[in-house]
Formats: sequence, structure tokens, C-alpha cells
Amino acid sequence: MVPNGRSGLAHPCCISLLFLLLLPSSVSVREPRHQLHSHLPSLIPHSTLPLSRSRFSAKARLDLTTHCNESCYHRREEQEHLTEQLGFETLYADGSRTLTTVDLTENEYEPPGYAEVQVRPPKVTSPRSKRQKRQIYGSDGRFNIRGDHFLLDYPFSTAVRISTGCTGVLVSKQHVLTAAHCVHDGKDYVKGARKLRVGFLIPPFLNGTRSGQAPVKKPLVRWVRVKRTRVPKGWIQGPPEVSMDFDYALLELRWPHRRPFMRLGVLPSSEDLAGKRIHFSGFDSDRAGELVYRFCPVEDESNDLIYQHCDARPGASGSGVYGRVWDNTLERWERKVIGIFSGHQWLEINGENRDYNVAVRFTPLKFAQICYWVHGNKVDCSQD
Repeated sequence: MVPNGRSGLAHPCCISLLFLLLLPSSVSVREPRHQLHSHLPSLIPHSTLPLSRSRFSAKARLDLTTHCNESCYHRREEQEHLTEQLGFETLYADGSRTLTTVDLTENEYEPPGYAEVQVRPPKVTSPRSKRQKRQIYGSDGRFNIRGDHFLLDYPFSTAVRISTGCTGVLVSKQHVLTAAHCVHDGKDYVKGARKLRVGFLIPPFLNGTRSGQAPVKKPLVRWVRVKRTRVPKGWIQGPPEVSMDFDYALLELRWPHRRPFMRLGVLPSSEDLAGKRIHFSGFDSDRAGELVYRFCPVEDESNDLIYQHCDARPGASGSGVYGRVWDNTLERWERKVIGIFSGHQWLEINGENRDYNVAVRFTPLKFAQICYWVHGNKVDCSQD
């Protein structure tokens, strides 16, 4: 049975579904096919160069679409190019910028099972009929997250709004991950990045009302300024089919928040996700002011992307894509952010065109880069 995409989570069947989704991950009886090694590659800053101030001339895009063929699908960068792409640009609140080049250690490391993704041929499926509505596949399977408590429940509480119109996910007490195209078009920062803010939903029962005023029914948003934004060099001035592999950015807030955040994780293969299923919550543009949740199985994967048919609309870009992955330290299944929802891609394989919604997957090297952005050193990033 496909739920009504316009309904909230107040219906009994939806509450039952939510209960199942919020069960502790330890109830899964599936054993991990592979366990990640505790050590990951390290990213070491090589040099930091000042850049000219941003012009903030780009227009924000909430709907990123790219095209990819077999050479793009099977592409594997040389180590020299990877090192250059993992360099990053930092934008400060005053508009100044720097470019940091990096070196890598333990470059040869790949978690067990990761190579399987790189040599696996793409799936052959029957041609798909023309979609009636972009990024919606068949019946709309999205859920509106409503209610005073649902909005503050983990993992929904980790989703935040980005002032340029996208979504983000809390990954530390002071950091938010989102899509790079939400703040930068590949050539320049978008106009809204000059005074970038992150919005935290406040349920109605927390909203103060004055005497004589009617209670506020819709959630309000508390906005917090961003003091630093980091974008990978792989996103900047690259061809779209390559840049999409690096469509992520990290925002550092001016001060810490008090909400729970979701830990990062490496995705060796979709086979290592419990149920081979991904989830994400975002602020889709066709449901203004609502947090929208969805989940679906992984359909395909390349070296850097997760292909799926989770229903989404513009505005969901930047959502933290998470799944249950095995945590060696805790010895249980844990929800972890393993990618960032980017947009849509037309994939041409063996002369057949297929369309997917796409998320950037966190490889060991991308994990090392983002972890360095969060912690500022390689010591805290040596373990997952």
C-alpha cells in the first residue's frame, strides 16, 4: 500500500510505520557482509593561499540535473587528480576566501568490499516510461513530518533549512552538511551565500504567543548565521558530470546548537546497508514549511554516486542521506550519514537511457576530507 504523500504522520498506519523506522538499529538480525577497518586515509593540508573576495554573482539552483554515459559511470580518477579535487575553498563571513591544497596518507587504502562497486557492471532494466512529474516516481511516497514531538525526534531533528532554499543535516555540534550547488554554482558563490544562515524548526508548542493572540500552528524557524563555508575543489569549475561527484559543502555555525546530530559513515557498498535502504528528510519546495521524509532501496551505484528512486522535489537538495551501517566499536547497526542528496541524473548505459535521483556517496577519501573540516586535524579522523 502506498501512503498518501500529502498526509502527515498522524494517521495510525503512518504512526506504525514511524514506530518501525525509529526502532533501535540493534534489532536487525542481518549480519554485516563487510566490516570497515578502523583506520581511514588522512588528509593533510599542504598550503593555504588567499583568494580574491567573492562577487556572489551566481543564482541559486534548487534542481541540479546532469547526464552521464558509460565512461562517466566507470570513471576512476588518477591519484594526482584526486588529490587536487580534495583540496578545498573556504569562504568566511566577511566575504574573503582561501584555497587549501592537501596531501594524502594511506592513499592505497580501500575498505573491504569497496572495490566491488568499482568493477560491478551497471544493472540492465527495462525502459522506463516518461515521468509525469520530475523526481517523483509513480505514486508519491513522501511523508510530511508533523506534530510537536515528531519534529524533535531523532533522526528528523537533524534536518535543517539552508537560507538559499535547500536542506542540510547536522553532523556535529557546530557543523552542517549540504549540497555544494546550494551555495556555489561551480564558478562563483550564490548571492544568498553572502549572509548564509541555517534554520532550525521550532514546533508550535515552543513558540511564544502574546496574550490575546491565536496559537501558532505551523512550525517557526530559528535562523543561525554561518561563519565559514567549505567547498571541495572537485566541485569548482569542473564539468557537471564530474562535479556532481563532489556536490557537498560544510557550513560552520557561529555558535554550537543543542540538538542531536548524526555521525558520518563510509559506504563501502549498498549491500552493506541494512535492507539496502536509504532514508532522508528535507524541505521540498512543493510543501512549504513542512519537513518531508522518504525512504527507498538503492537501485544502482557508481564509484561516487548512489542511484535511487526516492521521491523528491527541488529544495530537498543537501539532505543528509542515511542508512543503518555496522559500527565495529559499538558492535551494532547505527544510523549514519553516508551521502548527500544532490539531484537528478540521466544515465546512458548500453544505448539505454535511465533516470535516477542521485546522492553523493561518502568514500573513504571524502570522509577524510569532511572529517578534517569538522575536527581541524587528522588525529580525530583516524577512526570511523
